[in-house]
Amino acid sequence: MSIKVLKPGLATSVQDSGREGYYHLGIPPSGALDQYSLRAANLLVGNSATAAVLECTLLGPQLEFQRDALVAVCGAAMTPRVDGAEMPLDTAFRVRAGQVLGFDFIKGGARGYVAIEGGIDVPEVLGSRSTYGLGAIGGYNGRRLEAGDVLPLGQPSGRGQEGLALPRSLHVEVGGEISLRVVPGLYYHRLTAQAAEQFFADTWTVGSEADRTGYRFKGGTPLQFEPREQPFGAGSDPSNIVDACYPIGSIQVPGGLEPIVLHRDAVSGGGYAMIGTVISPDLNRIAQLQPNQKVRFVPISLEEGLEARRKYNQQLENLNRFFLA
Repeated sequence: MSIKVLKPGLATSVQDSGREGYYHLGIPPSGALDQYSLRAANLLVGNSATAAVLECTLLGPQLEFQRDALVAVCGAAMTPRVDGAEMPLDTAFRVRAGQVLGFDFIKGGARGYVAIEGGIDVPEVLGSRSTYGLGAIGGYNGRRLEAGDVLPLGQPSGRGQEGLALPRSLHVEVGGEISLRVVPGLYYHRLTAQAAEQFFADTWTVGSEADRTGYRFKGGTPLQFEPREQPFGAGSDPSNIVDACYPIGSIQVPGGLEPIVLHRDAVSGGGYAMIGTVISPDLNRIAQLQPNQKVRFVPISLEEGLEARRKYNQQLENLNRFFLA
């Protein structure tokens, strides 16, 4: 009732939908960076939508199965192979006991989600099986996978169906230049008018430092802040503030140089001004950005952000309906 890790890939970890309710204690939600792909992969194999899967970043693992199982891979374009034979993405396929699941080099996107019927049955920590590496909690021993790890599997539901495939309309689109919608934030007024306009006019490039904590962007015009007398405790850098809470998706610009979009493993607060927040539906898109990919930030109103969330929730409903049909 397990799978053995022969090769771990680049940064493979156990993730589910995350642990909510502890951010005020400094414990972030963690969970899959691409929540849509997590749900799609799970539903294809008959799991609950929020079950624990493997999140594979840029380079997939090599896994030896010790029982027959249905598997589905969604998200990044990283073709799965069973004993070398190509398997389809976004489709439930069978892996037999003793066979090895591996992956081709990634062709688009950054993270693939490997759902196995029954789910990855590691212990829950604070209500979630997700790995929070910086805190060494959850997942498999609180860390990324390593060669030789043996991952327990849960009991299959029996609802999975070999060969079931998502229709094209429900696939994740990856690659190309991406637009990220941003609600200007609490400290947006600290930028000069010219800097605020330039931030949204520039094309930015994903930095190599991008990870689960945050995505750094480079190549745009350095941002200038309105002069002021810094309050006590804020420090001399104009991008500094007295400590404040950080929402997931918030954008900070240390020194005005390189925007960082905080993601699901980010700390809960600090001393950099937040100039805006990427809306929640677009956090899935950030999860699929590769280093050096081009990005534009697009300003929207709070009302437009709420409408985008409504449309995303409708997309999730369409996904659920497909499996109920």
